[in-house]
Amino acid sequence: MNVLRQLSSLGRMNTLASWAQQLARALLQAPLPRRWTHVQGVAARARSLAPVLGDDADLLEAAAWLHDIGYAPDLAVTCLHALDGARYLRDAQHADTMLCRLVAHHSCAIIEAGERGLADILQLEFEPAPYALSSALTFCDMTTSPDGELVPVEQRLAEIQHRYGAGHLVSRSIQRATPMILSAVEQVQERATRIA
Repeated sequence: MNVLRQLSSLGRMNTLASWAQQLARALLQAPLPRRWTHVQGVAARARSLAPVLGDDADLLEAAAWLHDIGYAPDLAVTCLHALDGARYLRDAQHADTMLCRLVAHHSCAIIEAGERGLADILQLEFEPAPYALSSALTFCDMTTSPDGELVPVEQRLAEIQHRYGAGHLVSRSIQRATPMILSAVEQVQERATRIA
């Protein structure tokens, strides 16, 4: 983990997003190449929202790079990747609080936390991010395939269900979260249309 300690200095990086990209690459590229491909696509999607997000564009892109780091083998502790990633950012990287909150609660993570018996812990440790930011991150994640391609949200939701299979707690979580995910995606699309 020496590489990760070297990356903790934001001072040498130009932006929060460039620091986040390097950290995500170090954690995901070798052990989880498909997850790394997905993350690259989510970050590209986040960059495309810069005109909508204004001053929050760099923060959102950083969250997009880091939203799935909790899957990294060295970080996976609770099996709730959103919590594991946010804890690592907070405890090892001393990252910005809002960045940790975005990672902790991305894509309706509180619902999966409930399925895993971790909802109280997630809420105690990390306050949800403001809806405008969290919905933008949900939009980026839920319109990007595991292979980093842009897809309709319905296709992404179906892919998750298929990958985990009926009855799996992730599938149950996604089913319960679907109305909130669809609403977030729709709101971000409307905001982007008004800016364009």
